[in-house]
Amino acid sequence: MSTTTIATAKEVFDLLHDDLRAIEREFGDDAVSSVKAITEISDYLREGGGKRIRPSLLLLSAKSQGYCGNGMVRLGAVVEMVHTATLVHDDIIDAADTRRGRPSANTTWGNAKCVLAGDWLYMQAFRVALEERNFRVLDLLISLTQQMVEGELLQMETLGRAVTEREYNDLIYRKTACLFEVSMRLGSVLAKVNGSAEAAMGEYGHALGLAFQIVDDVLDLTASEDVLGKPVASDLREGKATLPVIHALENGSTTERDAILTVLTDQNFDRVTHDEILGVLSRNQSVDYAMNIAFQHAERARTALADLPDSDFKRALLWVPDFVVARDK
Repeated sequence: MSTTTIATAKEVFDLLHDDLRAIEREFGDDAVSSVKAITEISDYLREGGGKRIRPSLLLLSAKSQGYCGNGMVRLGAVVEMVHTATLVHDDIIDAADTRRGRPSANTTWGNAKCVLAGDWLYMQAFRVALEERNFRVLDLLISLTQQMVEGELLQMETLGRAVTEREYNDLIYRKTACLFEVSMRLGSVLAKVNGSAEAAMGEYGHALGLAFQIVDDVLDLTASEDVLGKPVASDLREGKATLPVIHALENGSTTERDAILTVLTDQNFDRVTHDEILGVLSRNQSVDYAMNIAFQHAERARTALADLPDSDFKRALLWVPDFVVARDK
């Protein structure tokens, strides 16, 4: 590992502030359509905020490898458009009422308009990406979109039943970590870096994305609704078995296992309460287990940067895993 020190949150914010503002402006300009409903939905989704972690990763990857052109702003907006499109489709599939503490777009505009707005955002992302005139960029984005769609379909097939940890890891890679990985790889493509150096950036994004989703799944079970900005335990209520639940199923008593399976099957807490499930997870130390796995992925992400030259941008990349595992929403 490099001896480079890890940056602070303020240092990372100051480092990326101007570029992230440029990405917001680019996203806003790119999300304008001649059809009023698409522009309204796109603006509503964009103004909902979010951590902007994916474009931040693309910026840090590109800058840490010596790139300084406008392509990173353009592609930063592209990955955020892709991410936003997945969110609006996810809310429709999950019949979600809230997103980031606000009503989800589909509750205002309806499912039909939001499906089409999400489709438009996907296509607009590819249109903007075409401006790079780089087949490698398109290859990464096409593969990414296919992986995410496949992940969503695979998850539908697992609803209401127990899954193995291996199945879970495959799902969260397709649904989350692959976008982290592609964001990092796009930075390498912009910097005209390939081979083992691009693979190392991809490994960082892959490991970080797994850590991010595991923490997300833990927070879904343990955080308060006020902090989370959406109903708690929504995954279990939708029949999704996440890592803490998988661990409890594999290590709990027959009674505890039956309680979890009841919720997964019923897709509600009518017969078994959320507090009872939390008790099962606590007795089996399942949340601790999941967080330990997240910490391992975070450390694997940091290790992937061993050969990256020292810079402020590398220091920022070393900080991101700490942010991911320590967040509360």
